[in-house]
Amino acid sequence: MYVLKHLWAGLFGGILMIAMALSSLIWQPDWIVTRYDALLLVAVVTQGLFFAFRLENRDEAIALIVFSALGLGMELFNTARGNWAYPEGGLFTVAQVPLFVAFLYAAVGICILRMIRIFEMRFAPFPPYWMALGLAALIYMNFFTQHLLFDIRIGLFIVSAVIFGRTRIWFRSAGRDWWMPMILSLFFSALGVWGGENLGTLTGTWVYDGQGQGEVVSLATLGSWYLFLLVALMVSLLVLPGATQRAPITRNKP
Repeated sequence: MYVLKHLWAGLFGGILMIAMALSSLIWQPDWIVTRYDALLLVAVVTQGLFFAFRLENRDEAIALIVFSALGLGMELFNTARGNWAYPEGGLFTVAQVPLFVAFLYAAVGICILRMIRIFEMRFAPFPPYWMALGLAALIYMNFFTQHLLFDIRIGLFIVSAVIFGRTRIWFRSAGRDWWMPMILSLFFSALGVWGGENLGTLTGTWVYDGQGQGEVVSLATLGSWYLFLLVALMVSLLVLPGATQRAPITRNKP
């Protein structure tokens, strides 16, 4: 049940991953519609069906907009600097960034919101909001300033461990309450997204600067996703503030 709930929460992202893999196998360069535009169509139609059948609600709609904007901003900056690139063309692109990529970031935010709701998650003890949001703002800003001024990533890792070292994610599965340290949960989640990054490069959907054919994505990207997921979680908890609790939860310790 735990695995099935995870798959249900990440349904949108899973559909996009499957579409990326299948399209890389069958797409031909002389087809009228480019692969990137077809992936955008898959994302739009999928979201349309989700809302039509009420598989997603207003919270997911907010996540779709916010995380698409956050992700697209990072994409425009990093592709302009040559940190990674999208080798195939497409009609629906902005500064050589295919628009379907924004939906990949949105899938991350939507998955977090769905998991909080499906697992009835509670985050406790949660630090003061100003502290958590301040760290999230510094992390997002560092994604840009690390290429222009200096990189404070190591400091951000340390501060995140200090601020959230005591925070547990309580969740409900199989009729009882369980918990996991929030830092550990972020690491495992980042590991999953890092696997998605490798699928993206393996299918030629995007390529990192200096990455060879079939080469595994750098582990530094794993750290970047850990930090971005922390930002995504803070934004999600603004949408669902009832999921946080300042005092620790002690019931039903596993």
